[in-house]
Amino acid sequence: MNPELSPGQYVVLCVTDTGSGMSSDVLEHAFEPFFTTKEPGQGTGLGLSQVYGFVKQSGGHVKIYSEVGQGSSIRMYFPRHYGSSVPVETEADEIVPEAEKLETILVVEDDADLRAYVSDALKDVNYRVISAPSAQAALTTLLQDVPRVDLLLTDVVMPGINGRELGRRAQQIRPGLRILYMTGYSRNAVVHQGRLEEGVDLLEKPISLAKLALRVRE
Repeated sequence: MNPELSPGQYVVLCVTDTGSGMSSDVLEHAFEPFFTTKEPGQGTGLGLSQVYGFVKQSGGHVKIYSEVGQGSSIRMYFPRHYGSSVPVETEADEIVPEAEKLETILVVEDDADLRAYVSDALKDVNYRVISAPSAQAALTTLLQDVPRVDLLLTDVVMPGINGRELGRRAQQIRPGLRILYMTGYSRNAVVHQGRLEEGVDLLEKPISLAKLALRVRE
């Protein structure tokens, strides 16, 4: 009965909580990129939009059921697969490019877990890594004469100074500095929202080791 879906059998995954729930106004915007009801700096507004994009790319559908004071249920519908299972290629089978010499990458990411993951992954492929939890901390590093920085790898959406503004200031401090941006949503979304310009180098999350190493090497 849903016009967005093809008739057939679907598998549904349902996640339910007992939280404060959502009002009808919030429900209308819940899947929009960068929409959040949290205080500034407490949320990016990309969580549910990433879920929506992933489910749609899988040919499925997602719907939220929620009542204020009662909690929420999110149901994700995926097309049922018929036939034998398809073996999944592991990252171990992929070619992971390594650094050509001891190059230094400045990683800027306000999420501590993701910052640690990206930093460790780059160290594993022989890069020297400096990490910063904010744009302000990154700019402090860049204002110093040392160390040399070969690449700035920065998140786009951060509290305070965002990735776009950081990139602009970083190139003023160090002309010619190469910049690779990371984002939790699609290129079209961040460009449309004015978060980045067309044509910039962009790495979309989630980030596998192989994809990270390839884009950094490029």
